[in-house]
Amino acid sequence: MRYVKYVLGIIALLVIGFFLLGLIKPQISYECEVMVDKPIAECWAVSQDEEKMSDWIDGFQKIEHVGGTPGTIGAVSDVYFIADGQEMTIRETITDIVPDESVSMSFTSDFMNMDYYLAMTPTDGKTKISSSTTAVGRSMLSKSLMALMGSSIKAQEDTNLSNLKHTIEKNSKNYFPTAN
Repeated sequence: MRYVKYVLGIIALLVIGFFLLGLIKPQISYECEVMVDKPIAECWAVSQDEEKMSDWIDGFQKIEHVGGTPGTIGAVSDVYFIADGQEMTIRETITDIVPDESVSMSFTSDFMNMDYYLAMTPTDGKTKISSSTTAVGRSMLSKSLMALMGSSIKAQEDTNLSNLKHTIEKNSKNYFPTAN
């Protein structure tokens, strides 16, 4: 009987410790960047092309515009993903946009709220693409889970930006046709 008390005590401490993580670190923030060997206008065009999003965003399925004018401040869309075999929907709202330069978005899901900023900067004929993200769990459970998963969430953004770099550099679509 004494061993049962010890085991239950250890389990209780682990559960309390888990939820304390969410109180101590209720949000995660991280930054990522990549250098792309293409001009900024093409980088921007590829990053905004819905047909190419599945090439660089892991699990991306589709995007459905819900309100506002797509690609402008206030535009709202539902973004669908497949994660671990299950469909997930995230509500995206564009909070600021400067074409060929930057976009700020807020994302809302049952699990978390996230503020995301993507910027492009021309550098010697290349383009530096950088992102900045702050995410907070919507429940005590999700806050604690996010505190534990912070490095894997950042690693996913690193992978997405790397995939974006490769998608841009192998792009053959002409976004800027000229009249003859």
